[in-house]
Amino acid sequence: MFVIRYRKFFVLFALALIVGSIAIISFFGLRLGIDFAGGSLTEVVYNTTLPDKSFLESEITNLDIGNFTVRESQDEVGRDGFLVRTRSLTESERETLTAAAVSIGEGGEVTRFTSIGPVIGQELRDKSVWAITGVALIIVLYVAFAFAGIGKPVSSWVYGGITILILIHDVLLPAAIISILGVVAGVEIDVLFVMAILAVLGYSVNDTIVVFDRVRENLIQNRTEKKIKTNVAGVVNEEIEYTLTKPFEEIVGSAVTQTIARSINTSLTTLVTLTALYFIGGSVTQTFALVLIVGVLAGTYSSIAMASPLLITYAKWQAGREVKK
Repeated sequence: MFVIRYRKFFVLFALALIVGSIAIISFFGLRLGIDFAGGSLTEVVYNTTLPDKSFLESEITNLDIGNFTVRESQDEVGRDGFLVRTRSLTESERETLTAAAVSIGEGGEVTRFTSIGPVIGQELRDKSVWAITGVALIIVLYVAFAFAGIGKPVSSWVYGGITILILIHDVLLPAAIISILGVVAGVEIDVLFVMAILAVLGYSVNDTIVVFDRVRENLIQNRTEKKIKTNVAGVVNEEIEYTLTKPFEEIVGSAVTQTIARSINTSLTTLVTLTALYFIGGSVTQTFALVLIVGVLAGTYSSIAMASPLLITYAKWQAGREVKK
């Protein structure tokens, strides 16, 4: 299998993506939406031609309500408009902003107004971090439990550790894309972003476990058992020693070959649906769909070209360590 043969290239490429994503996020940061940062969000749409963005910015500047951002959007029925983010507004300030936004174009209408306080935003931020951390921890425990008893040449905890490294890869890539879009197009992260990340975690671990499960089946089919009895202080202990009938590298390569078609077909059908959601769905779900698209692509790559090469790399490193001992 070419993935196994050129595993060093695929592993180094994945590590380069991880380092690059961390660098991008560290440099540009992530723009927090009002769900996390607090503030007010006003969406105004127009039945006719979309007015120039600078007109709306000029009107809001004259209102003297502090810092604000304006981003083009589109509602569920396809009408063009703007999303205006400001600090938390009083009722009179909201009415003034609504009047100014509606007045710059024909058929103007405010379709959404959302206001979230800083305390609620902080609470949502904390709960989101706990949710992602909790899911990752449960995944490690599940993988370690599901693969318990494999023993050699790597322990079940190694499968769990590799799975977590893959999840980090699959989460960092869409986060880096959103970080870049935050600078270029003003894209912000919100609760839907967190939901998309959790969905990516689930999709990624499912894809990876399918490959690892096939590795486990191949290990069971290609090993011999030998019972070893030991007598310690009159107590007889019986242990089972497993010997592989094929090289571990070949067993893992067969697992990748047997699952690669399934992984690609599943990803393609998922991407068709997500692409349709991104282009046909409303602006509210665009970021959600984009995160899932990038996450699915990253998950497909990592399950095929990262999980198994890391497994073999670790097994070779462990074998070299035992030889030195």
